[in-house]
Amino acid sequence: MDIKNNEMEKLYAETFHRVEEGAILTGKVLAKKQDSIIVDIGYKSEGVISADEFSAKEFNSINVGDPIEVYIEQIRDSEGMVKLSKDHASKIMTWDIIEKAEHDGTPLEGRIIEKTKGGMTVDIGGVRAFLPGSQIDTKIIKDTDSLIGETTIFKILKINNKRSNVIVSRRAVIEEERVKLKGVTIEKISEGTLLEGVVKNITDYGVFIDLGGLDGLLHISDISWGRINHPSEFFVVGDTIEVLILKYDKTNERVTLGYKQKQPDPWLQVYEKYPAGQKVKGEVVSITDYGAFIELEEGLEGLVHISEMDWQQKPKHPSKYLAIGETIEAVIIKVDKEERKISLSIKQTKPSPWELIRQHYTIGQQITGKVKSLTDFGAFIGLPEGVDGLIHISDMSWTKHVKHPSEFLKKGQKVEAVIITLDPENEKMSLGLKQLEPDPWTEIIPSKFKLGDEVEGKVLRVTDFGIFLELEGSVEGLVYSTEIIHPETESPEINEGDTIWARIIRIDLEERKIGLSMKNLKRTEN
Repeated sequence: MDIKNNEMEKLYAETFHRVEEGAILTGKVLAKKQDSIIVDIGYKSEGVISADEFSAKEFNSINVGDPIEVYIEQIRDSEGMVKLSKDHASKIMTWDIIEKAEHDGTPLEGRIIEKTKGGMTVDIGGVRAFLPGSQIDTKIIKDTDSLIGETTIFKILKINNKRSNVIVSRRAVIEEERVKLKGVTIEKISEGTLLEGVVKNITDYGVFIDLGGLDGLLHISDISWGRINHPSEFFVVGDTIEVLILKYDKTNERVTLGYKQKQPDPWLQVYEKYPAGQKVKGEVVSITDYGAFIELEEGLEGLVHISEMDWQQKPKHPSKYLAIGETIEAVIIKVDKEERKISLSIKQTKPSPWELIRQHYTIGQQITGKVKSLTDFGAFIGLPEGVDGLIHISDMSWTKHVKHPSEFLKKGQKVEAVIITLDPENEKMSLGLKQLEPDPWTEIIPSKFKLGDEVEGKVLRVTDFGIFLELEGSVEGLVYSTEIIHPETESPEINEGDTIWARIIRIDLEERKIGLSMKNLKRTEN
């Protein structure tokens, strides 16, 4: 019995030696109360941990018999119990781990919990560490809020002597990982190899691809065989894409990438696939002031110039005919493999209006159209087929001298006319207004007017070479300047609108002219 008592005293002595304020040891859960947990630490008195040190989930998961790391805060409290702390034990052990990680260069896991001035705060096992903004990533992170709550790996950069401040780096871990990845990637790289990469950055001139610790440049000219305005039309940052290694400069570690080269160049067989005159279908992918680009297949586009949109002489803006995304039919006009250009025509998918004119109209036929425009020399008449015919000023009247077409016609007026000439090859058509009626110079005028007749006329115009008279409202005659006699009145001048008498002294049927004289009139003026 004395031997046993001695052993027990020795055991208690060892236990008491270990149980001292500030020590950390492993205890065993004896009981759970509503506000605390009772722990056996191998001492003559049990220890107690306040329930406040646990989250609800943690507290509910603890079972009697579970081991638990504790920190001895006070050997005897007011109730004779040993006051313990789980949090304090955890933080002290975490500090030990952090100091060892700093010494060994071992990365630790932590969770970003908030933004702070100059960086962010990271929780490493209950210890708050500072993550400077420059150490967040290898690239600038615009939206750092998105990182809050993220659990990742950090490297310990510095710990002050009082264990009150820890500085960590996420960037250092990323850089080390990239160095490892880079070694693996370099082993894979060779010209002509296909590799997967992630779109890292997009610029006006190309796309930078992260191949795994090593960046490569995909130039804008190597993205598509077709037309491209900006790389962002094809890629978004974060996309995983497959690229071809075009060139690898080992010395400078520069990688040139290709994307379009994964597919054959569609221009190689362009002459065989798209001969001139062939009808094709394609999608409208771009509209400009001078025309529209049509995608015939991936990487192959053709241009419909504005002049090939419509048979009209003055076509409208291309956007009036086409819309982006629309599928249209066109005819191939010209293919230039060297210049990588295909010229297309939409209007040639339909008959030329002049071809319709050739088929449906003949000389002498009477037509109906609208006056589209007036010029000094005539009027252009628009026909339903979309072509214009010209009524020359000389073909507006058989008998009157027309100074301007506006004397007979106005813009927008609907008129009837007769086809005088028809030349579809040169896209010309002459029309006549006067030809709607018989030529009065063939029968009516010769029978109605004789040499020597005295006629009354209304003055139309007074010129240096004579006076034009309107005779019986149908034909004009000219009183030659040498044949004018001014009246002996208070107003000897002859003005437009006056009515005077004259004698016919000349009738020229070929020239269609009547010459007049005011001399030697038999008639006595009243």
